[in-house]
Amino acid sequence: MTSNNEYYIGLMSGTSMDGIDAVLAEISSPNSPLAIRTVSTASAPFSAELYKTLDSLSRSGEDEIYRLGQADIHLAHTYASLVESLLTNSGIHRDEIMAIGSHGQTIRHHPDIATPFTLQIGDPNTLAELTDINVVGDFRRRDIAAGGEGAPLVPAFHQALFGSTDDFRILLNIGGMANISILGQQDLLGYDTGPGNILMDSWCRQHLGKGFDHNGEWAASGKIDTALLDSLLGEAYFHAPFPKSTGRELFNLTWLKSHTEDFSLSPEDIQATLTELTATSIANEISKHNSAGEIYVCGGGALNSHLMSRLANALPRWKVKSTTDLGVDPQWMEALAFAWLARQRVHKLPANAPTVTGAKGLRILGALYEA
Repeated sequence: MTSNNEYYIGLMSGTSMDGIDAVLAEISSPNSPLAIRTVSTASAPFSAELYKTLDSLSRSGEDEIYRLGQADIHLAHTYASLVESLLTNSGIHRDEIMAIGSHGQTIRHHPDIATPFTLQIGDPNTLAELTDINVVGDFRRRDIAAGGEGAPLVPAFHQALFGSTDDFRILLNIGGMANISILGQQDLLGYDTGPGNILMDSWCRQHLGKGFDHNGEWAASGKIDTALLDSLLGEAYFHAPFPKSTGRELFNLTWLKSHTEDFSLSPEDIQATLTELTATSIANEISKHNSAGEIYVCGGGALNSHLMSRLANALPRWKVKSTTDLGVDPQWMEALAFAWLARQRVHKLPANAPTVTGAKGLRILGALYEA
């Protein structure tokens, strides 16, 4: 890094609703080649009560506006606590931080209806007040207003950081949903392939009382049911053209129940089949773009060794690696992306990728809330 650097904080809480990742990053200014250094990291799981509230808000329910308003403020306080941890651990003073980029927690995402909309909570006004740092939030809605999907947003960051090579490479993020960024082509492509961890985590929480299946050990103890897998893969989303994005509005336990009610399977066999669904749906999409290449995986799914082995099995001609090989810890990739997105907004630079989202053109994303 040179003297032309700036400090930003990125906050990410994704569709898995398992917690928050936070990164304090040193990023080169726009008049220099892009370089990013992770200075400090922090994470915090959601409490069982907060998870239950957020999960319930992804569906219609009694008194939901009041509950949403309460969760909006609660999340902002949780975000602020993590920001304080970053500052304490790094020794960087808050006055040196240009802005916090906060994705917010997605409650609803409906880009494919007559009047499309997306909604993220975690009040940036409260966050700016609590931290005394400028906050950039509400990143998705401008892209949707321009006719786009509003997601995924990370492919533009992947392109900016890793797209300077002529090699064909795919960045695969496996969070609650899985999405791919296809680099090394004339036009950047990227979209949600379908469920990442969301179904596996939800099934594990329901049957084991755990937030996730550690290393996929429970899934590995079961057997894949090919008939159920075929039924799950029959979902129309998997056959829709891109650009496309999805969320827990579609892929949830209610959706799963509609497929499993005609099957008599053990919970571990269903977990094994859900893991195979994630691997197969990703592999099917990747295979549409090339027959071989390199895949760099980030997100929580990168830490699931059983899932990684199933993905490698589904793509035998591809080299499946972690983004660690590109110099970025897979756990912090998305939080780093929102630090970069904040940097783009501060400098009034576009941050969407129209070839990814389908927006009518480049747009400056996010609203700035000054401290």
